[in-house]
Formats: sequence, structure tokens, C-alpha cells
Amino acid sequence: MLPPLVRKTWRDDRRAVIGWTVGVGLFTAVYTGFYSQFQGAAELKQNALPQGMLDFLGIADMLSPAGYLQATVFSLIGPLLVLMCAATLAARTIARPEEDGGMELLLANPLSRTAFAIQRLVAAAAGITLVAVTPWILLSILVPVIGMDVPMGNVAAACVGLALLAWCFTGIAFLAGAVTGKRGTVLAVIGVLGVATYMANALSNLSDGANWLKWLSPFYYFIGTDPLHTGWHPGPLLLLAAIGIATTVAGVILFDRRDVGV
Repeated sequence: MLPPLVRKTWRDDRRAVIGWTVGVGLFTAVYTGFYSQFQGAAELKQNALPQGMLDFLGIADMLSPAGYLQATVFSLIGPLLVLMCAATLAARTIARPEEDGGMELLLANPLSRTAFAIQRLVAAAAGITLVAVTPWILLSILVPVIGMDVPMGNVAAACVGLALLAWCFTGIAFLAGAVTGKRGTVLAVIGVLGVATYMANALSNLSDGANWLKWLSPFYYFIGTDPLHTGWHPGPLLLLAAIGIATTVAGVILFDRRDVGV
């Protein structure tokens, strides 16, 4: 039996989770479904984009099925949607009830602050994971049906990277909320950090002098290893997981020690 606080959090977040899941699913299905039509003019469309733009977006090519998926589903909008979901749901774990004045009621349950924080985060992380693995579920069906010549193991590697990217930023968002108790701060931190680290990875592709920037970006560990072409890279994936775990642990500890607004 799941703890009551986990079930309550799921009930409170169910509409948001359903909405994000449907949105990410439609995005993935529409772009993947357009592959056949895109192929008819793929070379023309790739030539229309400057090489600098392709390098900035981290797109090796748009002609191969793997390159098409990277350019559409995994390059920018897909990760952006998942990170927006992660920031929104993570901000609800601690920051929202604290700002709305409902923290006192929730903390009245017979459990410690640490258990409270962990249960709220577990419930939110489950919803975020569902949203993040939606592309994996749909691509597992669509790639063979459409006839895209991409190894399913490589698709799985990219999708697992997307889920771990979401967990990485979920941990950071949870830490920001646990420390400040402010939803606005959580969203601002994730917005600034997401843009800054995406830009760092993108700029690292433009010149050798800026190549070091990629090591500062979670996006590099997610997609910079080109999993759709090269498959699994456990090291970068484990680093994303480690960042998520470290920030989560730090958030739980700091939340347990600070004064909470009720």
C-alpha cells in the first residue's frame, strides 16, 4: 500500500501529468509521423540550413532516420517540454504548499519532515518519469511501423537519456524549492539554468576554443554523445543520475533544517 501522502500528491497532480503526457505524446507522434513526407525533400531542407546552425543545434544530419529523430524529437522542443514538466511538478512538492499556506496541514501528518519531502518528491518523480518515457513508448511502436532504420537499442539509449535529464533537473528544482519555498524561484532557477546549459552545449559545437563548455552542460551528457547513432554511453547517463540524486539528498537535508513558512 502506498503512503497516503503519495496518493494525495498523485490526485492533486493527475490533471497536470495527463496534460503533459498527452502533449509530449502528440509532439512525438506528429513529428515522427511526418518522417515519410519529410524524406521527399530532406536534402533540400538540410541544404537550406547553414552548417553553423546545424552545428549549434548539435544535428549531424537530417537525412538519416537517426538524424531526423535527433533534429526533431530530441534536439530542442522535446527536452524543453520535459524540463518544463519537471520544473512545474517539482515546484509543487514543497514550494507550492508553503506559498499557499497549506504546509501546516500537510506537516500535521504523523511523519517526519524527511519522510514528507521524500514522499512528495517520489510522487512528483513518478509523474515526471511517465511524461519523460512517453517518447520511448511511442517510438517503440512508430519506428518499426514507419520503417525508420534506427536500432531500437539506440532509441532506448536516447530516451533513457531524456528521462535522466528530466531527473537531473527535477533534483535541482526540488533543491531550489526546499531551500527557498518559492515557486517563482524554482521556475527561475530551472529556466536560467536550462537556457544557460543548453547554450553552453550548443556553443561548444561551434569552435574548438569553446569545446570545454560542453562539460558544464547536462544536455551534452544527454544527447552530445549522439546515442541515436552510437548507442549507449553509461558514463554520461550515470553522471546525470548522480546530479539528480545529489541535489535531491541536499534538498531533503536542507528542508529538514530550515524554518518553514506555514
